This record gives sequence, structure tokens and C-alpha cells, in this order.
Amino acid sequence: MGIRYYAYAFDSENTEQVLMDPLGFVSRDPLADAWGMEPGATIGYPTFKQSTPERDMLYLDKAWRQLQWLTGPSAEGRDARPAFRMFEGEVTMHYDGWESWIRALTPAEMVAIAEDLETISEDTMRVQGTTTSCALSDSDAEYAIPYLRRARTFVRALADEGRGMVYLIG
Repeated sequence: MGIRYYAYAFDSENTEQVLMDPLGFVSRDPLADAWGMEPGATIGYPTFKQSTPERDMLYLDKAWRQLQWLTGPSAEGRDARPAFRMFEGEVTMHYDGWESWIRALTPAEMVAIAEDLETISEDTMRVQGTTTSCALSDSDAEYAIPYLRRARTFVRALADEGRGMVYLIG
């Protein structure tokens, strides 16, 4: 199945509670939310239409890695971009699977992230991906571009509405 990225929005009045227990604001079955399946079902048919409203959930599938490379620090000494805060993280691998990475981002953090994402053009992603140490292939960049658009839209709405988010990589 692979390691995927899920983010859930929360309202500002829940910030303190979210910071204390970010996992409490993530669905028990985020893949079901993203793929339009019944949560917890062992057999089912996905609709591939997100069941959680797009206002409340961002699903980046496996493109989080490309977006992480694009926004993170480089071997050439480039500092991480503000948007890296929403892609940063690694799962902890175990002999029988992995432990997910989870982070809460406050409503105040969303403003800088939204502004930064808006400065990343699709052309920048194509070019920078081939000139940095991560060396994204053309197909990697093309795969990630629609997810960059989704992330940009989701985060801009959160910033405009004064909401935060919890994200899980796992």
C-alpha cells in the first residue's frame, strides 16, 4: 500500500487540545476518507472520491515525498522553505511495518505556509527538481504538481479562515 499523507483541518478554538493530542484529530481510517470507502471495512469498493469534505481534509497520496524534497533543505545549503513545515517528517520503520509521523500546525503557522506555497510555480517544481540533490524526474514532478495545487488551495483556505491542521505521514 505504501506510506501516504493525510491532513485534517481544525478550528482555532481547538488549537490547545490539538497540540496536546494531535492524533485525536485524525480519522481512524484516513485512507477510507481519502478513497471514499466505509471506515474500517475489510472488503469494499472505493469510489476514489474523498468522503471527507475537501475543506476539512487534504490527501497527498505519495506525493508528499516530492513536495518534501522541493521545500526542504538541500545538500547545497539551501534552507528549508516555510512550507516545509507541512511536509517535514519521516515514518519510523519496524520489522512489521512503521510508526506514522504526526504534527499539528497552528492557525498562525498556516499564513506563512500559504504565502510560501503560492510562490512555488509548477515550472519551479520541474526545474528545481532536476537541479537539486533530490533530482526529481520529470515523471515525479508531473505526478506531484496536481498535489501541489491541492495543497496550495487547502492551505490558503485554512489561512483565510483562521484554521490549523494536523497531518499524518504513514
